[in-house]
Amino acid sequence: METLAVLYLWLKAAHLIFVIFWIAGLFMLPRLFVYHQEAPEGSQEAANYIARERKLLKIILNPSLVLVWVLGIALMVTIQAWTMGWFHVKLLLVLALSGYHGYLASYAGKLARGERPLTGPKLRLVNEVPAIAVAIIVVLVIVKPF
Repeated sequence: METLAVLYLWLKAAHLIFVIFWIAGLFMLPRLFVYHQEAPEGSQEAANYIARERKLLKIILNPSLVLVWVLGIALMVTIQAWTMGWFHVKLLLVLALSGYHGYLASYAGKLARGERPLTGPKLRLVNEVPAIAVAIIVVLVIVKPF
């Protein structure tokens, strides 16, 4: 029993570490998009932002997303989280953040092709999405209001 308790704590710690990496990347990528869009099209500066965006996605965001899900599912099974009301809302928000991640990856591809569908102010607004979701998720996990 003690071994399971220790394993649970390590799973939870690893999950939280990769959540931090993932959310940091979700904050950083839209900010790179803003700077990228301010760079002249076809310039070396724009090319540098394309490289930065790809690296952020491939080295930090995508691996973190996978590990957040794998570790989160392990934690869910360990504590039978599906029986807890707060968990359903948290899961919905994590699904939404995963979709947001996909949207950002898609937007990076558009910028790499020279498309700039959103303005700088709209991108700055998009940058607030993870902050709102994370604040709600933290309250749900810590307070467990229902």
